[in-house]
Amino acid sequence: MIADACQDYRTAIERAVRVLLSGGIVAYPTESFYGLAVDATNEHAIRRLFLLKKRDIDSPVLILIPSKDMIGQYAAHISPLALRLMEDFWPGGLTIIFEAGPTISSLLTAGTGKIGIRLSSHPVATGLAMAIGVPITGTSANISGETACVDAKEVSNAFSTGINLILDGGKTQGGKGSTILDITEDRPRLLREGIVTREDLKDYLSV
Repeated sequence: MIADACQDYRTAIERAVRVLLSGGIVAYPTESFYGLAVDATNEHAIRRLFLLKKRDIDSPVLILIPSKDMIGQYAAHISPLALRLMEDFWPGGLTIIFEAGPTISSLLTAGTGKIGIRLSSHPVATGLAMAIGVPITGTSANISGETACVDAKEVSNAFSTGINLILDGGKTQGGKGSTILDITEDRPRLLREGIVTREDLKDYLSV
């Protein structure tokens, strides 16, 4: 089932919210690729997501939050460094690794106690999280190990079953995914360079 988020954004988001609140899976566009959303507070839905992607249970899954103001509900500690990073790079392509708060499922952290959090700059991605009022998962729309999808047709071809709704937001830019920066240790550690470059982060990596 595909909903056109370009032509009728409000109706598409409303349909997606109903799917998510019932434990379903929604594909949606982000700054780079299409992602797969489930309600990140729903353990059953998270397990469905892992099965759909054939994802190793030891692989963590990041979350997209509705707004910066909600970070305290999901991160156990928000340092001055985190606040500066959020101010400079959110909304955008930087995933920040925090110590996970007590409400975060261990399925999302893969038992590490850490959670990747991002505020997306894509209106559909953030609009979806805002509409349900809780984080959504931000994993890419693909079978684990395969190429991530950049449009609704690719998503449909990659998954014959299992996705309840695809929000068609047109073709995404592809290229690199979000940059992942772990700030839970003494020094920030760049785990993956993506949309936000090492050069962009040079002042933070030297602290």
